[in-house]
Amino acid sequence: MSVTNAKPAPLSRRFSVAPMMDWTDRHCRFFLRLLSKNALLYTEMVTTGALLNGDHERFLRHNEAEHPLALQLGGSVPLDLAACARMAQDHGYDEVNLNVGCPSDRVQNNMIGACLMGHPQLVADCVKAMRDAVSIPVTVKHRIGINGRDSYEELCDFVGTVRDAGCTSFTVHARIAILEGLSPKENRDIPPLRYDVAAQLKADFPELEIILNGGIKTLEACHEHLQTFDGVMLGREAYHNPYVMAEVDQQLFGSKAPVITRAEALAQLRPYIAAHINAGGSMHHITRHVLGLGTGFPGARKFRQLLSVDIHKAKDPLALLDQAAALLEGR
Repeated sequence: MSVTNAKPAPLSRRFSVAPMMDWTDRHCRFFLRLLSKNALLYTEMVTTGALLNGDHERFLRHNEAEHPLALQLGGSVPLDLAACARMAQDHGYDEVNLNVGCPSDRVQNNMIGACLMGHPQLVADCVKAMRDAVSIPVTVKHRIGINGRDSYEELCDFVGTVRDAGCTSFTVHARIAILEGLSPKENRDIPPLRYDVAAQLKADFPELEIILNGGIKTLEACHEHLQTFDGVMLGREAYHNPYVMAEVDQQLFGSKAPVITRAEALAQLRPYIAAHINAGGSMHHITRHVLGLGTGFPGARKFRQLLSVDIHKAKDPLALLDQAAALLEGR
């Protein structure tokens, strides 16, 4: 007897939130999903070593509400990446993404992240191994270059080589990475943004999906970039000012649903927080991600103080949450 399964809708990368270490954990993603049903969310980067040699269930755990959801992997050994991609698929992730953009010394020493831009064929081998192992999409997030290999020709060589291994979606952080002398934080600010280079890449590889990342702060800017690119990815702005996501579904995906308020978002998060506390967790694990809701209105500072300072001495954390929520009423 043959069974025909309905083909799932293709994953939309029109708007996504970047993978960010220490920030885009499962609690953060659950919160962001309350603000946008359509945004593609990414995990923090997880190394192949952590999954293969550590508690992989802890790293891969997520709530069904987080979908659409992509796992970002850090690694450079094709067989290891293939095994981890299979884990991602088995755990229900919608995409697996290879990190070719992180500039930290720690990952460089393990041949992870931006240093891989100097090894296009190795990245291609990694992508092919993952694509052979899974049926979910395999994508790459990369810089426009690294110091010593920052010409446009070298960027095209990288993208073309990885494309030939079957990758069709590239998220481009439109800065080079300086691998010596700058910290990861400085690498997010000091190398200048070069949207023109990313735009030239889209013009020269029109068949590829090119997602723009780097320095995007508003939905107006998203609209503008979507004239050129197939999608936009927000990083720090989506974390520090999460309410920027509240109108993503309406403005970028044509949703007719009412825009969620700050107060509604926190109210919808409350049962999740209560369940986490009942399971032995700390409210701070979750509320550290919602501090950005307290920006730009009277009482915002008090909101942040309640959930970042007072929280550590609260005997009844949910009562404190309700006190903070009252400051969001009507907002």
